[in-house]
Amino acid sequence: MKRVFILVALFTMATLSYSQEKAVKDARAANTSSDFTKARQLIQEALDNPETQNDPETWNVAGSIEKNYNAKETEKAYLRKPYDTLGVYNSVLDMFKYFLKTDDLAQIPNEKGKIKNKYRKTNAASLVAERPNLINGGIQYFNLNDDKKALEFFGTYIDASSHPIFEKENFMATDTLMSQVAYYASLAAAKTDDYSSILKYAPYAENDKEFGQYAMEFISTAYKAEGDTIKWLESLKAGIQKYPDHPYFFGHLIDYYSNNNKFDEAMTFADDMIAKDPNNTFFLYVKGYLYYNMKEYDKAIEFYNKTIAVDPNYAEAYSNLGLIYCQLAQDYADKATADTNDPNYATDQEKIKKYYEEARPYYEKARELKPDQQDLWIQGLYRVYYNLNMAPQFEEIEKLMGL
Repeated sequence: MKRVFILVALFTMATLSYSQEKAVKDARAANTSSDFTKARQLIQEALDNPETQNDPETWNVAGSIEKNYNAKETEKAYLRKPYDTLGVYNSVLDMFKYFLKTDDLAQIPNEKGKIKNKYRKTNAASLVAERPNLINGGIQYFNLNDDKKALEFFGTYIDASSHPIFEKENFMATDTLMSQVAYYASLAAAKTDDYSSILKYAPYAENDKEFGQYAMEFISTAYKAEGDTIKWLESLKAGIQKYPDHPYFFGHLIDYYSNNNKFDEAMTFADDMIAKDPNNTFFLYVKGYLYYNMKEYDKAIEFYNKTIAVDPNYAEAYSNLGLIYCQLAQDYADKATADTNDPNYATDQEKIKKYYEEARPYYEKARELKPDQQDLWIQGLYRVYYNLNMAPQFEEIEKLMGL
């Protein structure tokens, strides 16, 4: 009786195996007749079944279905008939998934230790021909604001490039579009807060002439979002060395030092950068910013003026000069007498007024340079016009502020 059960079990296993092998065969036949719905359904069953999911032929048939579907839809396009644009792109994406898996399984040595990969040459040629459509598909989904899907296309383009099936092409060394695709992959990842993907793809774009600085900015943002302060600071310093003219890195590093009261470190770093590029307005501006936060207002004024001397249109420097004089006015007012009968009252008020008069042209210049960036001047001019009793100007600012 026991032997009967064993025979029944073996028969059942053989039947299941035959059933799945038949599914692969039927999927191949459906593909030949262009019945893609049926072909995909049958091959998916085989891909999911343990009896056939480790057979390279199963995956090869799956890839062939997508290849044939792609060819049929592309033929419609040539004939100017309606065709499924997204379907074509997704068939390319699936072709890569299926044919690369085919290659992986076909590279496993047989029982004699030999590798007999009969698929590589044909499938590699198919994938090389369709590879640009991974970019096109990514762009299509990116423009549709489907960033996760766009990332899947761009990521596949990059990931597949180092697959052994493309050993002869050596895409990682020869592909001139790699860095740009990597940038868009990291941009799509950034838009979905996918920080692990940013850190995976953005490094490929670090040297891109057009996008490298932004790719490195994404890396810094990802490290900060993940709470890795050490790597965040390292990425900022690396960004400064590679792209010293991109203010993101220097600005954020100085903010970190300043917010953590590490002014000596911040000042040393600022001095090093100014030594390398003495006329860099951003570096000069930041040094003024540091002195302001250290309440060394005279030195802050000095470096903001140096900034303006190099670039007379640097609105932020004008705004901060106005801020310093308003701060000096407030500091003096806090110490001045409020007693109108005090003989020093008139002198104190005149001194306070003088500070506001000094602040006024700087805020007005900031407004002239950047009228749409009200945060640079509107609050400052509100204080200045109020304290100088300039009623018409004050009323105008009130209206702008919606008061």
